[in-house]
Amino acid sequence: MASKKVIAMIHPFYTEACAAFHAGVAAADPAEAVRRSLPEFDRPPTVIAVGKAALSMAGMARSLLGPVPALVVVTNPENAQRTKMLPPMPEAQIFAAAHPIPDEIGLTAGRAVKAALVAAGQAGRTVLCLISGGGSALLPAPVAGVSLQDKMVVNAQLLASGADIEVMNLIRQHLSELKGGGMLRYAAPSPVTSLILSDVIGDDLRAVASGPTVAPIGTKAEARDILHRLDIWEGLPQTVRQVLERPDVAQDLPDARNMLIGSNGLSLAAMAAAFPAAKRHALPLIGDVTQAVQRVANMGRGAHIFGGETTVKLTGTGRGGRNQDLALRLALRAETEAWQGPWLYLQAGTDGRDGPTDAAGGVVCETTLSKIRAAELDPAALLDNNDAYRALAAAGGLHMTGATGTNVADLGILIRS
Repeated sequence: MASKKVIAMIHPFYTEACAAFHAGVAAADPAEAVRRSLPEFDRPPTVIAVGKAALSMAGMARSLLGPVPALVVVTNPENAQRTKMLPPMPEAQIFAAAHPIPDEIGLTAGRAVKAALVAAGQAGRTVLCLISGGGSALLPAPVAGVSLQDKMVVNAQLLASGADIEVMNLIRQHLSELKGGGMLRYAAPSPVTSLILSDVIGDDLRAVASGPTVAPIGTKAEARDILHRLDIWEGLPQTVRQVLERPDVAQDLPDARNMLIGSNGLSLAAMAAAFPAAKRHALPLIGDVTQAVQRVANMGRGAHIFGGETTVKLTGTGRGGRNQDLALRLALRAETEAWQGPWLYLQAGTDGRDGPTDAAGGVVCETTLSKIRAAELDPAALLDNNDAYRALAAAGGLHMTGATGTNVADLGILIRS
């Protein structure tokens, strides 16, 4: 897991907030999750690992299984650098693909995954899939008629729209050969076992990495309706619209053994154990950040821990992610409500990366806004420009962890005296 590299902040609540957050991240250790969940196989399986936790999951599976006939790992560049922490895997093909906008490496990785699955099916060999969040962008595999550039446009527009992960992945499933159960079709007739580390609140396995070993979330008609409601249908490439306008064709999906091995809920439980005085809130922080910040602000005094994954509608040109945005909004809300006494709020992603930045999230307190203004910056204006990163950097309020090797959505902790 990542080292606890954080910003230099002096605050009476900072140490315990960080300790709680890192307890949550540690509980989502993908290698440990695989170790305790890996079933026995009669003979070594073909292994396909996809997502931000793919490398750690593959490393543990390989150490338990020994040499395997084929091993394809697709992860993001930050986590791909962790190979030196793993045992030797000479048979592994490791791809460091882009996230959240797909790239050529992801396209090549998709071809390698399809080839490995087909070979397993022809040999009658069992397939072990290791799935974690981020897999949707990392493994584009566009359907016929759709280019990589088309998928890049779709991803960018969906990210900017503020759509949640279930909505995004419903649409992406219909544009990919490997999503929505696609891996099962390529592996048929071989049996498939899938160990899944969920970054989706509620743990709908159809939505994790767009469900490569699970049935689709919805139909093309539902995808079209959503895209119209998001007001981005007309801006999509014509090839994409043509694919989504085709009629849905019912297809039998081969069976798979899908096992949930890690989730946001398990990390919340670990946070609660590390910080017994805090109240754990079962209702997740989801939806638009403007609604989520209101929930956090209404918590009152004491300590509170949250899980979830919010969304941000991009209208500006700045840098930042949903967690930094939420943290900065809370600081502004606390000022408006004239909170008394020391307080601190830490909000960050368990994968160590928030949006297109090197920060996991943000940490704010009663002095954050004065520090931003002392740097001659306007926090509200920066927020309006989706530039929470610049604002928090000026206040020493970026929570930096580096790539953690896992991904179970976001965690937050509020402490008010």
